Amino acid sequence: MNAKDPYTRDRYAKDPYAKDPYEKTFPPLPPAPGRGFARTWWGHAWLRALEDSALDGAQVKQGRRYARSGAVGAVSVRPGGLTAVVRDPDGTAHRTDVLVQEFTEAEWDRLLGLAAAESGHIAALLDREVPPELAEDAAAAGVELLPGIGDLDPRCDCGEWDHCPHTAALCYQVARLLDQDPFVLLLLRGRAEAGLVAELEERSTAEAEAPQSTADVGVPASEVYAAAAALPPLPPPARLPDAPGQPPTLDTGTGSEPPGLDVDGVEFLAQAAATQAFRLLAEALAPAHAERAPQPGPTIAQDAVRLTAEAHDLRVRSRLSAATDRDRAAMDRAVLAWGFGGAQAVAALEEDWSPDRASLARARAALASAWADGTDADAPTPVLRRIRARWTEPGGDRQLRLGREGRWWPYRRAAEHWLPAGPSSTDPAVALAALDPEDPEG
Repeated sequence: MNAKDPYTRDRYAKDPYAKDPYEKTFPPLPPAPGRGFARTWWGHAWLRALEDSALDGAQVKQGRRYARSGAVGAVSVRPGGLTAVVRDPDGTAHRTDVLVQEFTEAEWDRLLGLAAAESGHIAALLDREVPPELAEDAAAAGVELLPGIGDLDPRCDCGEWDHCPHTAALCYQVARLLDQDPFVLLLLRGRAEAGLVAELEERSTAEAEAPQSTADVGVPASEVYAAAAALPPLPPPARLPDAPGQPPTLDTGTGSEPPGLDVDGVEFLAQAAATQAFRLLAEALAPAHAERAPQPGPTIAQDAVRLTAEAHDLRVRSRLSAATDRDRAAMDRAVLAWGFGGAQAVAALEEDWSPDRASLARARAALASAWADGTDADAPTPVLRRIRARWTEPGGDRQLRLGREGRWWPYRRAAEHWLPAGPSSTDPAVALAALDPEDPEG
């Protein structure tokens, strides 16, 4: 029992013989031939977590058949896990569990604060609805309400270490339960319905009764200007040097370097840091710098690609590849991508993400308008099939990838891999044209 949930804890303590509110058992659901297992967006999100996580799609399909046939018994839901008995076609019963990470107290505090701040969120939850805005705001605050890839941890006495037909069947059955009652998901995350509702009502009441703060009244402009006049003038902008600085050499030739120190590697990193500082200073001093929107910096893994692109020492390149769990071929592909567009290009190469509804709607509109002016025999409208954020020519060697920033990246198949083939564009037709062979007469 979650001892830090005072509402449910106190209620349960008054009657120790009452049914445990932290465990809820649902009777077996009837067979479901020919129907989908999820109707709500959160039910579909639950199933995506299963289908994207399982390594063996055949096991998942078999589990779906088990669930359709009514092979899943009563489902017990508790904080952190699900349990059910699932039977094989021959009647063999298997104890099946699926574990889910519970929220910490800090995560619950953030989630409940977001829910209580909007009266509509509380009303929706009581109506057995999960507002998508609540899930989005919670994710932005670092609380993933719906499970993602790898968040459903399967355990089954059949001996499989990954999702087996029994755990998959349990997950499909739970999607039906979530459609009916999203509080099942919140119970999995660690809180019972009664305690949640009580705390939401208390937080909502406290927020409504809180006195309005006067901290945002502001400061008179005259005071601000008077204070500014007393400040010393700003120093002149830094001057861009003619070239990046040259770090001192570390190889003293005396053999006194600490054991295990890779002098060449440290010197390379120092020179790379000086080159990067020179580039950033040049950008900051550029006339239009203040008008540009700030861009997120590369991740550590992406910045390792930048360093590899600058490195000429094979040992340094190999160490950077190993440090980021890339083999040599994978790092070569990443360096190729970096040359076309830096960190965003590497993200398009290595991230296999699924656009949300708004991003997908914008992508479809861009694809529809890209060839909307009509086509002829020389420029037919391409046929592209989507899988997540990748649009591929069936049976062909051309592909477009949508980056999280909304730009289209062209890719071409080479042997067993897709390789970046050019810079990105906001127009998918322009990006795809980069994959067409050049006209020798053009």
